[in-house]
Amino acid sequence: MEEDRKCKAPRRWAAALVSIFAFFHLLPFSESSNLSRYREALSKSLLYFEAQRSGHLPYNQRVPWRHHSGLTDGLEQGVDLVGGYYDAGDNVKFGLPMAFTITMLSWSVIQYGEEIAAAGEYRHALEAIKWGTDYFIKAHSQPHVLWVQVGDGDTDHYCWQRPEDMTTSRRAYKIDEDHPGSDVAGETAAAMAAASIVFRRTNPHYSQLLLDHAQQLGMKKKHEEHSQILQEYRFKAEYYICACLNKNNTTNIHRTPGGLIYIRQWNNMQYVSSATFLLMAYSDHLRAANQKLNCHGGVLVGPDDISSFAKSQVDYILGSNPMAISYLVGYGSRYPQRVHHRGASMESYRNNKGFIGCTQGYDNWYGRQESNPNVLVGALVGGPDIKDQFRDGRENYVQTEACTYNTAPLVGVFANLHALEQKNTSHVFDPPLIASS
Repeated sequence: MEEDRKCKAPRRWAAALVSIFAFFHLLPFSESSNLSRYREALSKSLLYFEAQRSGHLPYNQRVPWRHHSGLTDGLEQGVDLVGGYYDAGDNVKFGLPMAFTITMLSWSVIQYGEEIAAAGEYRHALEAIKWGTDYFIKAHSQPHVLWVQVGDGDTDHYCWQRPEDMTTSRRAYKIDEDHPGSDVAGETAAAMAAASIVFRRTNPHYSQLLLDHAQQLGMKKKHEEHSQILQEYRFKAEYYICACLNKNNTTNIHRTPGGLIYIRQWNNMQYVSSATFLLMAYSDHLRAANQKLNCHGGVLVGPDDISSFAKSQVDYILGSNPMAISYLVGYGSRYPQRVHHRGASMESYRNNKGFIGCTQGYDNWYGRQESNPNVLVGALVGGPDIKDQFRDGRENYVQTEACTYNTAPLVGVFANLHALEQKNTSHVFDPPLIASS
C-alpha cells in the first residue's frame, strides 16, 4: 500500500503539471489575453484607414457604412484627384497630414514588416499605403506641380455632411515653381520614397514609379552629402527621447499624473503615438548595436528601459489609465462613443441613401446625445487633458476627433509588441521536463 501511494503521488503531480501547462497553453489564443490584445489593436488600427478613404471604394472594402465619395475631385481644375484619404472628421483632403500618414505606415512596414506579416496583417498594411500613394501619383501631375489640398476647410466646417453627400467646395490647391511649398513637397517625396522601399520586392515596377516621383519632387541627392544635417537630426532626436524619459536636466516632456506624454490640449495623442514609434524603433536600433542612449550628465539608458516606456504609452492608450477607457475606438469594452466625425455620427449611406443636407446634419445628428450609429474602429482620438480627464462629446473636438496621423505610427508598434508578447509567452509556457519515476 505504501509503495502504491509513492507511485501514485508523482503521477498525480505530473498530471497536475500537464493540466496546468495545457491551461496556460490555451491562454494566448484568448481574445482577452495580453498576447492577443496587441494583435487585435493592430487589426483594428488598419481597419480605420478604410473608413477614411475617399474616391471609388473597392469591392473588398471592409467598412460597410462608407460608400463612394469625392468622385469629381479635381474636375474643375482638369486633373484627376479622386482617391486619397480624409485626414480627420471632416471631408477635406489635406496633402501634408496625408503624406505624413503614408510615411509612418511605410516606416512601420520597413521596420516591422515581419511582425506585421506574422500577425496576418501585411496585405492590409500594403493596401493602406497604396491607397495613399496611388493618390500622390495623381496629385504629382507634372514634374514641378503637386496638388496638395482638395476642399476648403472653412466652408467644410460650416457643414455636417456625410462625405457621400458633400455639397461644399471641392476646389483644389497646388504648389509649383511660382507657388512653392517645401514642407508638403518634402513630406510627399518622403512618403513615396519610403513606400518605394515597401514595394521593392512585391511590386518592383510600382516601387520604381514611386521613386521616380519622389526624385522629381526634390529627393535626388544621396544622404552622404547631408551627413552633417543627419547628425544634427540624430542629436535632436536623442535629446527628445531623453526628454520623454525625464532624463534631461530641466527640459523634459510633461506627463499627466497617469503617465501619458502631454504636449498640448488639442489632439495630444498625435504626439504620443509619434513619440511612441520613435522610442520603440530607437530602442530596437540600440539593442541591435549593443549600445545605450547617453542623456544629460552622462546618464546611460538601455534599450529595455526605452521600449518599456513606449509600451506604457500604448497600454495607457488601450485602457490602462485613470479613466479606464480605451482611446482606440472599438477596442475593449469602454471607448469613445461620440467621436467628432461626420460619417460615423450619421446614418450610413447603405441604410439611407437619401440626401442629407449641410445644415440638416447639424440639426438632426451633430447635437444628438446618443452614441454614433457607426463605430469608427481603430481611430485614435485626441485623448485626455493634462489631468487625465476625458469628456466624450461630439462637440468636444479637441478630445474626440481622430486623425489618420494619430493611428499610423502605432501600426508598427502594435505589431512589434504582439511579436514580443508571443515570444515571451512561448518561453514562459515551454512544457516542463518531467523525470520518469
